[in-house]
Amino acid sequence: MTTAQERADLLDQLGLAAQNKAALGQVLGTGSIGQASEGPDGRMKATIRINPDELTWDPSILVMPHGGDIELELVNDDMNTHCALLPSNGDRKFIWLVNRSHGHAHLNLDGPGYYWFGSPTGNDEGRGLTGSIVVLGDAPPEARLDRPEQPRP
Repeated sequence: MTTAQERADLLDQLGLAAQNKAALGQVLGTGSIGQASEGPDGRMKATIRINPDELTWDPSILVMPHGGDIELELVNDDMNTHCALLPSNGDRKFIWLVNRSHGHAHLNLDGPGYYWFGSPTGNDEGRGLTGSIVVLGDAPPEARLDRPEQPRP
């Protein structure tokens, strides 16, 4: 459990609390923040869970240090059935999570930005079971618009 100040400090440290940066930390005001760990092969890993009777992802904001492949372990510790609809280049991934179960998803998120995920079962998303994966970094030169350099804060 983190205090409000610890959450604000972590958002600032990760660059999620400033304008024209990954400002997502200002948008999602609830839930925890986690960081993906990177293995020696460059592949990242993280665990996201649904805690009992909370109807939120933990963490609700997952930060990847750069684009690439990530392996997620999804854990449903709740006594209700949920699912996960996850972003991935090429096609979304759908994982069915019956009560007290877990699943694995291999995603490829190669560009910086916000990638949203949720549980479209019933009204889970409407009740708060939404989250995001933030991929840090800047667009590669070949993907940038052909325009003059813009001021950055």
